[in-house]
Amino acid sequence: MRILVTYGSKSGGTEGLAQMLGLNLRNEQCEVDVLPPNAVEGIDTYDAVVVGGALYAKRWHKAARRFVKRHAADLRKRPTYFFSSGPLDDTASASDIPPVKGVTALMTAVGARGHVTFGGRLLPDAKGFPASAMAKTRSGDWRDPEHVRTWARFVATELDVGTK
Repeated sequence: MRILVTYGSKSGGTEGLAQMLGLNLRNEQCEVDVLPPNAVEGIDTYDAVVVGGALYAKRWHKAARRFVKRHAADLRKRPTYFFSSGPLDDTASASDIPPVKGVTALMTAVGARGHVTFGGRLLPDAKGFPASAMAKTRSGDWRDPEHVRTWARFVATELDVGTK
């Protein structure tokens, strides 16, 4: 099973989640490419696609949104999954957080099979407003490797990787 994991990430936190997801999918016997959206020329060679985006003010990262819109017709032809990153606390590990409205619309447009929200990361020296203001009191890393591992197993099971 050949899987593309692509992501929209501003400060590297979502990219890190994509890399963790890729590693865990490889551990589930998948062949995985982890690439930023602008490095993806096409998706014809992939059996499945995972698209991730950082959440900012309840909106998915622009690169993730654009990727889904640009490849919508091809995404509808293969199993597609989405992930979001963003909460700056442990709520994403404690309970299921549904996708935001815009992500739900994209999921419907391409027939995505599933979505998960992972905790985010905010560096203490974050640049730009409001990130720098938030970093004074909310910096930290809430990306949970076990949550990523569990979701990778879910995706692999859904794709029936062991029998392909």
